[in-house]
Amino acid sequence: MTYSLSETVLVPATPEETYRLISDVTRTGEWSQQCHRCTWDTDERGVGATFTGFNRFKEREWQTTSTVVTADEGREFAWSVGPGKAIWGYRLAPVGDGETELTQYTEVGESVESYFRQTYGDAAERQLASRQRAAASGIPLTLDTIRSILAAEASSTTPR
Repeated sequence: MTYSLSETVLVPATPEETYRLISDVTRTGEWSQQCHRCTWDTDERGVGATFTGFNRFKEREWQTTSTVVTADEGREFAWSVGPGKAIWGYRLAPVGDGETELTQYTEVGESVESYFRQTYGDAAERQLASRQRAAASGIPLTLDTIRSILAAEASSTTPR
């Protein structure tokens, strides 16, 4: 089972402001539905930098190591997760004055499917389907939360 999912929202911030938020992985816990904390593994940033995600879903907790695969300021930030190399990321496009179309996406390809077969055996399809459902429900919630954070940050910096 391979799949790609994406959702898009309009956020009240420039692509550069939006990028600064979403590329700061230490803030991921503020908006993610599963990842409650991330830490950079080294001082390196940009493509090739790695970070650890601390995740929770229902009664399960686990850690992942991710590698930044795209770091194009104001345009896209993406990373591959773990040994299966699932891709997660954000694409940004300017819209009007001070707004951005923000897309979150995930791509689960054959290498992830193979990793799940090796790890979960006969339960691989069920595990992948569960992850797909979680991503499909989590992405819109994540984007809504990011939009709210950006709106709050914009209102706190707006002169009165």
